[in-house]
Amino acid sequence: MAESAQTTNALLDDLRWRGLVAQTTDDNELAADLNSGALSLYCGFDPTAASLHVGNLVPLLTLRRFQLHGHRPIALVGGATGLIGDPSGRATERTLNSDEIVEDWVERIRRQVSSFVDLDGEHCATVVSNLDWTESLTAISFLREVGKHFSVNVMLSKDSVKTRLNDQGISFTEFSYMLLQAHDYLELYRRHGCRIQIGGSDQWGNITAGLDLIRKVEGGKGPRAHALTVPLVTKADGEKFGKTADGAIWLDPELTTPYAFYQFWLNTDDRDIASFTKLFSMATKAEIEQVLEAHEAEPFRRSAQRGLARELTALVHGQHTAEQAEAAGIALFSGGDLSELDESTVAAALLSAPNAVHTLTEPDAWPEVVDLLVATGLSESRGAARRTIKEGGAYLDNERVTDQASIASADQLIHDRWWVLRRGKRNFASVELRR
Repeated sequence: MAESAQTTNALLDDLRWRGLVAQTTDDNELAADLNSGALSLYCGFDPTAASLHVGNLVPLLTLRRFQLHGHRPIALVGGATGLIGDPSGRATERTLNSDEIVEDWVERIRRQVSSFVDLDGEHCATVVSNLDWTESLTAISFLREVGKHFSVNVMLSKDSVKTRLNDQGISFTEFSYMLLQAHDYLELYRRHGCRIQIGGSDQWGNITAGLDLIRKVEGGKGPRAHALTVPLVTKADGEKFGKTADGAIWLDPELTTPYAFYQFWLNTDDRDIASFTKLFSMATKAEIEQVLEAHEAEPFRRSAQRGLARELTALVHGQHTAEQAEAAGIALFSGGDLSELDESTVAAALLSAPNAVHTLTEPDAWPEVVDLLVATGLSESRGAARRTIKEGGAYLDNERVTDQASIASADQLIHDRWWVLRRGKRNFASVELRR
């Protein structure tokens, strides 16, 4: 029997080229339904912290890509599931947070996801909380209407559960998470005609549980529903994506400054830049191929990293903030003018380097540059500091210091607050003046 022809879809082809498709339920059926007209799709984001992080950008930007192709995204914030805890990808139980904390985090994340999709227009997005339809459910009604459709044997075979059973065990609370997520899909299918759920590849078991529930409850009478997962991002060096020595890279500027966010992308390993650009950039395939070709020709210029850092910082924090973050890096490492930058941007940039404090005990008792070099750790001793100055390697406010007896003056302060010193090309530090 001849095989049926492969149905193609421009959006799916683009997602596959970018490496954004980990699993789907049926490629042909999904492509055919996407070709038939605008579909509603959803992705869930649980409030497990006060902010989303860079790993959440993959599904967030996938929702955005669907919307740009004429589909209607639904961003679900887990006001209910956030009170329970998803066992997927975890070896231990989550600590249950109070209702007040979860409610606060839901509102924060609701604002964040709303900025990635267009809430107006013909294909406007919707942001919902699953607490809206879960809060009024009684335990009896939930067990009768949802629980009866699930086989414990099947649930035990899911990776998210099986892994925990082989390790530290799992509570009934987290064991029930799969039912809650499946119920979410059913509710969105009924309320919004939602026919696709997307999520990380670790969510495959939860997503297909939702498909099974829709099939059993609706009896195959409604339009078919689909599942699509995106990959969990990995780094070539084996380190966890989105983690640094200072912790996670958050989307909230209060938790990760825009400067640090920009630097995270700028420091992308050359081995990762091609895959990261495809995964995260909203540029077209042709534009990305051009960027990567230029990068391959002159990787030392880090043009692909700069482009990705600039694009994503602007997307998350705004164009002006992205320009400030980029300018701060140039000023610190390439001799630009820090005084032209916002004080908050300068403060954020200086957090990434050694710093010291100098208290002005008398009105005109300005410190010597050699003492500031020692105080910040840029030089081990006054003698070493003098040698650095003599050799032409010391800078104050990006001006080379030529006199070993130089004094740091008030007019060299940035925002009347910091002296910024540099030794060589890459080692910089700051001293905050306190009067």
